[in-house]
Amino acid sequence: MSQFLREPVSSLPGLGGIKAALLQSELGIVTVGDLLQHYPYRYVDKTLIRPIREVLTHPDTALVQGVLSPFQSHGHGHKKRLVAYLRDETGTLELIWFKGGKVIEGILHPGQAYTAYGKIQRFRGKATLVHPEMELVRTAATPRDLTFDPIYSTTEGLSKKGLDTKGIRKFQRALISRITPGLVPENIPQHLLDTLRLPGRAEAIRHIHFPPSQKALEDARKRLKFEELLFLQLDLLLSKKHRNRELIGYVFEAVGEHFNRFYSEFLPFELTEAQKRVMREIRRDLGLGSQMNRLLQGDVGSGKTVVALMAMLIALDNGYQSCLVAPTEILAQQHYQSVKDLVKGMGIQVGILTGSVTGQARKLTLQYLAEGKLHFLIGTHAVLEDPVVFQQLGLAITDEQHRFGVAQRAALWKKSKPHPPHVLVMTATPIPRTLALTIYGDLDVSIIDELPPGRKPVKTELWYENKRLRLIGFMKEQIAAGRQVYIVYPLIEESASLDLLNLEEGLASLQREFQRPQYQISVVHGRMPSADKEMEMQRFLARETQIMVATTVIEVGVNIPNASVMVIENAERFGLSQLHQLRGRVGRGADQSYCILMTSGRLSEDARVRLQTMCRTNNGFEIADVDLKLRGPGDLEGTRQSGVQGLKIADLREDGAILQSARTVAAKILDADEHLEFPAHQCLKRHLRETRPHDRSWSRIS
Repeated sequence: MSQFLREPVSSLPGLGGIKAALLQSELGIVTVGDLLQHYPYRYVDKTLIRPIREVLTHPDTALVQGVLSPFQSHGHGHKKRLVAYLRDETGTLELIWFKGGKVIEGILHPGQAYTAYGKIQRFRGKATLVHPEMELVRTAATPRDLTFDPIYSTTEGLSKKGLDTKGIRKFQRALISRITPGLVPENIPQHLLDTLRLPGRAEAIRHIHFPPSQKALEDARKRLKFEELLFLQLDLLLSKKHRNRELIGYVFEAVGEHFNRFYSEFLPFELTEAQKRVMREIRRDLGLGSQMNRLLQGDVGSGKTVVALMAMLIALDNGYQSCLVAPTEILAQQHYQSVKDLVKGMGIQVGILTGSVTGQARKLTLQYLAEGKLHFLIGTHAVLEDPVVFQQLGLAITDEQHRFGVAQRAALWKKSKPHPPHVLVMTATPIPRTLALTIYGDLDVSIIDELPPGRKPVKTELWYENKRLRLIGFMKEQIAAGRQVYIVYPLIEESASLDLLNLEEGLASLQREFQRPQYQISVVHGRMPSADKEMEMQRFLARETQIMVATTVIEVGVNIPNASVMVIENAERFGLSQLHQLRGRVGRGADQSYCILMTSGRLSEDARVRLQTMCRTNNGFEIADVDLKLRGPGDLEGTRQSGVQGLKIADLREDGAILQSARTVAAKILDADEHLEFPAHQCLKRHLRETRPHDRSWSRIS
């Protein structure tokens, strides 16, 4: 990084002391380079001056030009306001200032031509510009007459110190004027810039702040987005290459008796082609001699657990233990029961370790694990605790891994000596490709993209409150046919701030409609003790109850094939990912299943899109793409620790094509020159060293 970019902002005239400290605390801006990377979020197109008549009839944010009339003062006290008019050949527009009237009268001169910019508002029935940005029209054409003025994000504290968008613009202009050839070093090889038709770095920085044209702005944006994503991908792929080269893994050469016997005698169904493809990918990884670090994505019900089990069987055939760690006790219990049932009769010992496993049962589990008598351990965070010792851990699987912190996953690594265990990360939360290339860009990715045969797609419908009686009748029909029903609420107790049909109120209403002894209702929510939740789940699983009333605690980890109806109350209050996960609780048996999205009908545009998307498709990846567009990457689960939040200009909702290009270019560079030793690649190496000096040890942990 050049000395110029490393200069503290406090060295700039007018930015010392308090202002510099505020920039650091409010926006994280410390150096000149940081300030130049504080990019505008929009621009005022001052090349497009609209006739006043047009803005009077079509109010909007607008730039107009005309002659300023003399000022008039209206009102008294706090209602006092300064009024003037701007006139062109098409009409007259009122201008109003509620504050700073004396200052305005001192700097603006009636009878001269000005441009005025702002949002047209209605004041006392008239189209008005309130506190407009005013600029004198010069007689000679200059670059400032026709510009795209940058608008910067700021804060109230900064604005009070003169660092509103105008203040920041002033300092950016001063910085840009200092940029000379060589002052901002290039960090992308020239041959790449030529091939991709991208401007140089210094030019891109100048034009992102003060573009001379729309084309120059677009080119600058493309260049800076590509730069940001290229270095992100180089960093991720270097981590991946480092892991593959440096992290020796156990070699599982044999696919032996346990795997083959399970596949031929105990597997209760034919694997889908997607499951077979994923198994081949996992099998290849396990035999390479370097540590496997693979992400397994699969929609709800796609059969990830049986794939995980078959990987564990390969580990067992080679003399190693496996563990599967889940984020909740309910999910851990489900995996434990599933695995135990699938291998019943094979002589394989499966244990479970959760917070509720105590006393003698816990002592024996730990003892058998350390002695190697326990082949598979399934559990929650309890598996990560120090007393848990494996004789020889070879494969570690985490389910819904975004719920585990990096330090927790590191604790799992330490339980394997001398090499780290092979790692399989599973998620039923579909991840858009653009996010997968960033959050999990240093993992190998496998996708199970088909459901087992015989599964019928869940029918999803949006029902309004006027269909409540029809819903009750439909539920009774399904229960009479031997099916079970989930009803999910967004709240446990009444909230004064949210007008929602909550769980307690809903339960009372249901108990009036579904009376004992004909109907039995289970209730599960997050504030219940684990033992009570487990008891209610078991009652529902055993068909002792026909209706499960719950909050989103059942979003992950309930597998009840007989449940055929999912009713989601106030569905507009849930995110798309949550809605999709909840819908995945039904449709697990052979019968037709239904998801009913109940809403009052007062929907925002985003809510309408979410609910219509749910009704239109069952494809989790399509749903994830819509979710990304609606919410952005920062609001999606699992992204806050990922580095995605560090992006200054790239937007994963819009820049998928640029990301893919950056990934392809980064891969080609590292395939040809992994250590970036070529002369043309020295600029890449220098920039990586200066901007990403982190310890790579953390990045190795899934």
